[in-house]
Amino acid sequence: MADSDHSMSFACVTRRMALGGAVVAATGWTLGGNARARILAIPDGAPIPTPDPALVLWQEWQAAHELAERLHLRQQELEVELAERVDCLCTVINLPDGEGVTICSKAALDRVIGDRTDMAAIRARAEADLAERQARWDAADREIGYSVALKAEREAEEQEENLLKALAATSATSLAGVAGKLDAVIRRDEAWEDYSKHPWPQIRSARDDLVRLGRQMAPGLLFPGA
Repeated sequence: MADSDHSMSFACVTRRMALGGAVVAATGWTLGGNARARILAIPDGAPIPTPDPALVLWQEWQAAHELAERLHLRQQELEVELAERVDCLCTVINLPDGEGVTICSKAALDRVIGDRTDMAAIRARAEADLAERQARWDAADREIGYSVALKAEREAEEQEENLLKALAATSATSLAGVAGKLDAVIRRDEAWEDYSKHPWPQIRSARDDLVRLGRQMAPGLLFPGA
């Protein structure tokens, strides 16, 4: 085969691969055999579909959402471990009248004792106890990485929220993009909301209808929320 034949064959294959990737990005996750065959049958010269910007954002949001969930679970595990290693950061002081008061910070100590000179010894003991408890907490925190995990979780949640806002502000150009918008809204707060109450059943139904219609139009494609 001549070099020109090799070049033509390679160009056709490259175009087909690019076209298939564009359609996956525009309408769903993966292609079934029939859908892939239909795409490969598109003649050269036909325009390559432009990816749906809403679907692209949904894919980014899903990755951020899954990361935030993993980090949240990790942070909870470390929080339990930290609580098992370190006693409560609070201390209890006994007022002159015999009343016991739980103190968790120097500010709280100031509110309870104020500038009373007759409670100077009580203040000193409480401040020393609070400082000792905080030092133990800080040492355990550095060892297991709780604060680092908490910071990472908050940053991931912020990124997830920013992508959700961007998704809401982006016009979808495909059924998959619309389904992705609804899917993100549904999944964002599914751990906190009562999804049996209005309007969640209606929103889920609308998403499921879009997925059903989209898969009828393109049986080989998977849609957000499917």
